[in-house]
Amino acid sequence: MAITDQVDLSRITVIPGQRSGQPCIRGLRVTVWDVLDMLASGMTEGEILDDYPYLEMADFPAVYAYASQAGRESLSR
Repeated sequence: MAITDQVDLSRITVIPGQRSGQPCIRGLRVTVWDVLDMLASGMTEGEILDDYPYLEMADFPAVYAYASQAGRESLSR
């Protein structure tokens, strides 16, 4: 079973014109890629939540699942 089957991907939104149509978290101006970049730079989920208090812990599994799904789709093209 893929993680995307267990995660609320409705937390990831794509709104034309917002952040150039990139996938954002719950309509906020924080993209999936922003969060992944912060994590890749060494920030922890807790540090990100401290810097962006409007994000929620439940956003992280959605970010991971979205990125996983996007990666799989790009490989299957």
